[in-house]
Amino acid sequence: MKKHYMPRSQRNDNFIDKTFTVVADILLKVLPTSQREKQAFAYYRDGMSAQSEGEYAEALQNYYEAMRLEVDAYDRSYILYNIGLIHTSNGEHARALEYYYQALERNPSLPSALNNIAVIYHYRGEQAIEKGQAEISSLLFDKAADYWKEAIRLAPTNYIEAQNWLKMTGRA
Repeated sequence: MKKHYMPRSQRNDNFIDKTFTVVADILLKVLPTSQREKQAFAYYRDGMSAQSEGEYAEALQNYYEAMRLEVDAYDRSYILYNIGLIHTSNGEHARALEYYYQALERNPSLPSALNNIAVIYHYRGEQAIEKGQAEISSLLFDKAADYWKEAIRLAPTNYIEAQNWLKMTGRA
């Protein structure tokens, strides 16, 4: 027997999620988009809803379906970015980096992806210090600095902590 798919919008109790879903449903009905684009957006919306509830496996499933349907590079960048977020949350930093890089290939003006890449390199730099690998940590911190500088260039009022870190470490 075929499983009936129930959109998350019909089984979600979170007010903000419900509000987002209602607005998204209205946009899907009024915007002049193709059926394929509407379907891709519905999967993306359900992926975001699942992700916000910590249902990462379900979110990934929805994002992969959205990727299969979505053709617009800009829209795909946000799907890839969200997949990267899930891998970051799961501690899978190498996989997260792959998705952040793919997101940036499609949308180079995505400061949050640049920031998250910097955070991962900074984390790896701290790990290298703990292992007594000073040279490696310095290279990783330099790499983090490069990504933070670009994120700050794109979004000057964001990433204040990163700006302070850059100044304190002489990397500004």
